[in-house]
Amino acid sequence: MTVTASPNTTPTDTVLRDSAQAEGLRRTARRRRMLEPRWIATFVMKAFFSVIILGLALFPLAWMVISGFKIRTEVVSTPFQFFPEVWQWENYVQILSDPSFLRTLAITGAGAVIFTTGSIAVNSMAAYAFARLEFKGKRIVWPIVLMTMFIPGMTILLTSFIVVTNLRMLDTMAVLIIPGMAAAAHIFFVRQFYLNIPSSLEEAAVVDGCGRWGVYLRVFLPLSKAPFVVVGITSFMAYWNNFVWPVMTITSPELFQVQQYLAAFRGERSSELGLLMAGSACAAAPIIIIFLIFQRQIIANIKMAGLK
Repeated sequence: MTVTASPNTTPTDTVLRDSAQAEGLRRTARRRRMLEPRWIATFVMKAFFSVIILGLALFPLAWMVISGFKIRTEVVSTPFQFFPEVWQWENYVQILSDPSFLRTLAITGAGAVIFTTGSIAVNSMAAYAFARLEFKGKRIVWPIVLMTMFIPGMTILLTSFIVVTNLRMLDTMAVLIIPGMAAAAHIFFVRQFYLNIPSSLEEAAVVDGCGRWGVYLRVFLPLSKAPFVVVGITSFMAYWNNFVWPVMTITSPELFQVQQYLAAFRGERSSELGLLMAGSACAAAPIIIIFLIFQRQIIANIKMAGLK
């Protein structure tokens, strides 16, 4: 049977009709494939392993949060007991009403915000310089910057401590913020993004009278939301979760960071494990909330960087 086109049928209508027919055939083939035993077995296997991996990843976090509702003996009870017999809400009430803990959260949060802002500014300007500027020694400096990515932080911990000691930065917020503000990984990430910005935008800004600083502020900075989200979140998490460096450089309880406070709490009140778990859960909450809010942007930007 031959189908003849109507005299009023346009080429566009024909293309749309053919596309709709092709899409219908693909949907039919997809439904048939979903009924095949091989496809069903693969789906069940993937779902099974996904549930196991997700459970293993979330189990420690769930146990920590629930342990905050337990009394001391239930946290380390034998045999293991996941849920408490009586839910103790007092642990969370007590830790959240502790002025020293709230002060520690506030100080750590303020430091993390300053550190994140400075990290975005410093790393983005360095990335712009390496991506768009030509200067003497660039081909020598850039490999050196990349090489620092592969140096473990613990190997330069002692030398870093000597440097900040000579600069008289110990026991100040500056020692927590300034040393780790520049990161080669962040510079590399933002630089890869800047390399893909069309040069025509930069040339148009130069024609309009912008200098290098104006091009960065008016062209590159407004387009940098995507990489800034990743750099900002990773910088915030790095500062919030930092433990070794604050222990080495901070001695005043008024400047204790949240991880340092929890370690001191464990040493002084080791018997109150339920209260410690409640404090740990409260300390982890900001990072979890930030990740849940920006998870789509993080995944999308990482995929974008991988494709580039």
